[in-house]
Amino acid sequence: MATVLLVRHGRTTANATGLLAGRTAGVSLDRLGRDQARLTGGRIAGVPVVGVVSSPLQRCTETARAIVDRQRAAPPSSVDPDLTECDYGQWQGRRLSDLATEELWPMVQSQPSAVVFPGGESLAGMQARSVAAIRRHDAAVEAEHGPGAVWVAVSHGDIIKSILADALGMHLDLFQRLEAGPASVSIVSYGASRPRVWATNTDSGELSWLAKAVHSGDAAVGGGAGNSDGDSRTPRIIT
Repeated sequence: MATVLLVRHGRTTANATGLLAGRTAGVSLDRLGRDQARLTGGRIAGVPVVGVVSSPLQRCTETARAIVDRQRAAPPSSVDPDLTECDYGQWQGRRLSDLATEELWPMVQSQPSAVVFPGGESLAGMQARSVAAIRRHDAAVEAEHGPGAVWVAVSHGDIIKSILADALGMHLDLFQRLEAGPASVSIVSYGASRPRVWATNTDSGELSWLAKAVHSGDAAVGGGAGNSDGDSRTPRIIT
């Protein structure tokens, strides 16, 4: 099975000021966000990724470029509109502190599967398109490069949380229990029988072990031996 690294974009000027940027054009990484993206690129540098697919929004393409730039051989990169941010409709561009007073806010928190943003899309529709895109790209990567291939998808917080919820077999109503911080890396392998979630929301530790990981379609009864190559100094991923 192939493995996808789900990377959220680094922090933006909107994130820093508490605005819901949504699909607003021209929202770029701030100084900290650029540093975060470079750090993530360094974490992934030891993994020869076969491709990078990004949301078309600027903050994601900037993060994707930081990842591509750290690869020894630049992998092909592309954008996919199905990985773009949720269409928050009339909520877009507003302060989160103001949105928290809206009648819809409690439903976003506790029953997101029923949420349709005014003038925008539903969270269920957002999950359906993003999960379908990830699975489509993953199948194409495995068909071309084999089951050990690793690729990167750069997207947004709610998108990544919804993809992880699907991989974990969680109802969308539970996806707010997950986190996807700026420039974080989550790791999922899709197999014939089930997805396997290796890590979620990591922001430290190099990932070169992925280049040597043995991917089986079966779960290891008892938990298995992990990914260590025998060196106790190998950084571990905390999920």
